[in-house]
This record gives sequence, structure tokens and C-alpha cells, in this order.
Amino acid sequence: MDGMGRWKPNARGRLEQAAMALFETRGYDRTTVEEIAARAGVTERTFFRYFADKREVLFGGAKELERLIVDTIVHLPAGTAPLDALTAALQATASMFEARRGYARKRRRIIATHANLQERELMKLASLAAAIADSLRRRAVAASAADLIAELGIAIFRNAFERWVDDKEPRPLSLHIQAAVEELKAVAAGTASSPLRTAKLLRRGSSKGR
Repeated sequence: MDGMGRWKPNARGRLEQAAMALFETRGYDRTTVEEIAARAGVTERTFFRYFADKREVLFGGAKELERLIVDTIVHLPAGTAPLDALTAALQATASMFEARRGYARKRRRIIATHANLQERELMKLASLAAAIADSLRRRAVAASAADLIAELGIAIFRNAFERWVDDKEPRPLSLHIQAAVEELKAVAAGTASSPLRTAKLLRRGSSKGR
């Protein structure tokens, strides 16, 4: 019986918050699943219902992210250019993160200090790239092009996500994704990336959000 958490909603969210608090105060390596569960007010059995281990607390949303990106790409209108399809899919993920910027900053700090977590992050991104490439091939994009675009997609996402996390202003992730795509297009066109152009795009997006 899960009496500890039976009457409290959002056990998964509480486990994430408890784990992050303990990782920051006690350190990732010294934090146990038992401690996370106790802080969240649930049993260890409930913890393992949501996460395979404490590491997966930091990566638990990977499958949902992958599913959203793939579904967006697959269901876009026929004739959508591959890069445009990729951009739309990355833009669709913004809603998953907008309320979690603080969490993203904490998560990044923890992963940056643990080699095994960095390795796990790279594995998750590799899996995401493979899923993107597969979804593009389903749209009749040539295999080699699909692989290349998928790798570009991961680079765009990482670049935009890092800038979003570090942004001192509350500009949305979607805006940083668009800025990263514009920079890539400028480089591909041989016009080079313009920091001024990017800054103007971000300012324009900020003014629209006010």
C-alpha cells in the first residue's frame, strides 16, 4: 500500500522536486532513492513506478520529448521542407520547458559535474537524433540527408536551450530556437552569422511578448 502518497497528487512532480533539492544540498552521489521518496512523501515502490533509478529523475522526460518531435514531423503537411519540418518540431517542444527554466539550470549544474550523467545525456540525444532521422525518412527524405538534418537538429536544440537557460530576460525557448535556425541558414547561405541580426531577432521577439 502506498499510504504515504496516496492522497497527494502529482507524485512524479514531487519526486523530481525532492530529488533536485537533495542533489543540490547533499550531492548527487550521496543521495539515495530512499531519501528522495521520503522527502516526496511516498514509498520507494512509488519512486520505482516512475523512475528506474535516481539518474532517470534527470532524464525522465526524454521519451515524451522524442514522441512530441516525431509526431510533429510526421504529421506536417506534405511538401514541407525538411529543415522547416525540423524547426516546427523543435518549436513544438518549447511548451514542455517554459515553466521549468529554473529546474533546467539546476539540472545542467548537476550533469556538468558527473561524467556518467554527461554520458547519459549524450546517449539520450543520440537516441533523439535517430528518431528524428527515422521520422524524416518516413517523409521520403533521403537517408543521408535525414541523418544530417537530424544531427543539425540536435545541435540547434542544444544551442538554443543553452542560450535560453542563460538568458537574463524571460524570452521564450521558441525564440531562441528560431534565432539558432536563422544563424544556421545565414551560415549555409555564405552570409555568415551576424550577432547583430540575432540580437535584433531576440529583441523583436521580446517586444512581441510584452
